[in-house]
Amino acid sequence: MPSVYLDELRPGMSASIEHTVTERDVQLFGEATGDMNPVHFDEEFARKTVFRGRVAHGALSIGYISALLGTQLPGEGSIFLSASIVFKIPVRIGDKVVTSATVREINGRAVMMDCACTVDGKLVLTSEAHVLAPKRPTSG
Repeated sequence: MPSVYLDELRPGMSASIEHTVTERDVQLFGEATGDMNPVHFDEEFARKTVFRGRVAHGALSIGYISALLGTQLPGEGSIFLSASIVFKIPVRIGDKVVTSATVREINGRAVMMDCACTVDGKLVLTSEAHVLAPKRPTSG
């Protein structure tokens, strides 16, 4: 899906992406951020936690929202300003995460998006994201 410019955006427009979480995703995310919490890397440790097994970093799912906003809706040139996030259930290695974003409101260049991540139809997280939408390039 190409970028949707500010003048094309309408409330109700939506887009989604899917990503299956891999061992490599968790390893690279931990290395990139420095979050090497054993709940993400050590099954024996993680089994003793509330999660009862290893889980992917919650912020990895936030990254899927960022990817969707920055590549599809609104898309290239978007600026992710802020988000409120509510985690519902953990994501595990092997889970296919479906991330969706829907335009709720447009106020100037500011766009409020309702975002969600699901696994097997179960809500993993909800988010209200604020984005600056890209303007159509001027010719000349």
